Amino acid sequence: MSQIIDIRGVLDRLPHRYPFLLVDRVLEYTPGQRVVTLKNVTINEPFFQGHFPNYPVMPGVLIIEAMAQTAALLAAVTSEAEMAGGATAGDNTVYFLTGVDNARFKRPVVPGDSLRITAQLAKHKLSLWTFAATAEVDGKLVSSADIMCTVRDV
Repeated sequence: MSQIIDIRGVLDRLPHRYPFLLVDRVLEYTPGQRVVTLKNVTINEPFFQGHFPNYPVMPGVLIIEAMAQTAALLAAVTSEAEMAGGATAGDNTVYFLTGVDNARFKRPVVPGDSLRITAQLAKHKLSLWTFAATAEVDGKLVSSADIMCTVRDV
């Protein structure tokens, strides 16, 4: 298991920026196996203005996106571990979401929640990656999905 990756390290590995960066930090990771990330959900999130004003709930598609970003981080740290010197992938590497299977939502995510997201590597062949991902709040499952992505240099 490796060290925490702070927001600067996340920004080095993902092309996403506010308001679409949905991972605040990496809590733990093991290249080629799994990663655990954190997203602190606040009332200041732009999507809460319309989803829903009288009962703010994080949209399910954004929970899926947070799981996809977490999966991309696992792909990135795994690739780094395989590269000489452990360098980061760089500005030209992008992980594209190619599929979501078996998505399930168990309970709402609301302002004040800390979303703990885990992605486990299920399969990696050439540029295609498959992950089993879960999202939890206070140890309770809120969502799960199988996430697929591909890596491209752009």
